[in-house]
Amino acid sequence: MIFEVNTDWWKEIFDDVYLLTDARTVCDAQVTRKEVDYIESALNVDRFSPILDLCGGQGRHAIELSRRGHEDVTVLDYSDYLIRAGKQEAAEQNLNIEFIRGDARNTELPASSFAAVMIMGGSFGYFVQEEENTKILKESFRVLRPGGTFLLDLPDKGYVLANFQPVSSHETGETILIKRNRKLEQDVMYCKETVTCSQKGCLRETTYCIRIYSREKICDMLYGAGFTDIRFQEDFMDRQENGDFGTMTTRMVVRSRK
Repeated sequence: MIFEVNTDWWKEIFDDVYLLTDARTVCDAQVTRKEVDYIESALNVDRFSPILDLCGGQGRHAIELSRRGHEDVTVLDYSDYLIRAGKQEAAEQNLNIEFIRGDARNTELPASSFAAVMIMGGSFGYFVQEEENTKILKESFRVLRPGGTFLLDLPDKGYVLANFQPVSSHETGETILIKRNRKLEQDVMYCKETVTCSQKGCLRETTYCIRIYSREKICDMLYGAGFTDIRFQEDFMDRQENGDFGTMTTRMVVRSRK
């Protein structure tokens, strides 16, 4: 199978269909609560400290943090659809969260303006060109206050290599089937995803990719961006349920400081 990836695939894939294909993670309130339990513990900031949820999608982590009393939370994501969805949910719950549509490589946010920055949910490594991924780390460092904490949620490379599935499928609801064909090439996982509906036929056929990082590689990148005090939380989320969770099955979080 040929895997042809548009370098800008990430600009188009995160829409209403994405919320169907990845609903078991990104729309699972219990999963989000567990992740935010860890986030609060790792960040150890008071409720007034400004937090940036970078590449935050519809803001599921930010919304849960706001529910728990954090008063200064910002979400930045490129997807207009997810930003609008997050704004709507926050408004329905009377939560004061700032949602910004922007590019994580150049957020245009003020320097040293956040006590904490986080990139959760496997939202890093979307560029085959490594220098573009590096720009996101450097931008995270720029907007973080001195002494601030940066959390980076990544697929566990060891698990991915040991449990690689070239073909998988799962259903969501009663009518949607998601089939994925994958290949690994030089630490990049390519995935061709086909989403079909029993009533409407093919909803989407697209190809995307994500880089899979070793501890050594991501350490080098973080140090290169200026971060220090790098620590790993392995088995951050270990999905034991049956089904295909792809790179979201077993993840690690890298915590570092400015």
